[in-house]
Amino acid sequence: MPKSSSKKERPIEELTYEEALAELEEIVATLEEGQGQLEEAIRLFERGQALAARCGDLLEAAELKVRQVAGEELTDFEEEAE
Repeated sequence: MPKSSSKKERPIEELTYEEALAELEEIVATLEEGQGQLEEAIRLFERGQALAARCGDLLEAAELKVRQVAGEELTDFEEEAE
């Protein structure tokens, strides 16, 4: 999406976590390239900030659902020692 600004962007609140994250990754890659106009970079940065917020909100909602199902006694994930 970021590379072709002629494509109509979907409203952020309609995106799933996976869609928002994928678009955010595209924006980051585009901005890292450093090509293009300043105005476009600012637009992409602003959309990226909104996408990051959307991902955070969706993750918080998912955590709340897990806590409701599993109870408040969630434990941190611990990796097994090799």
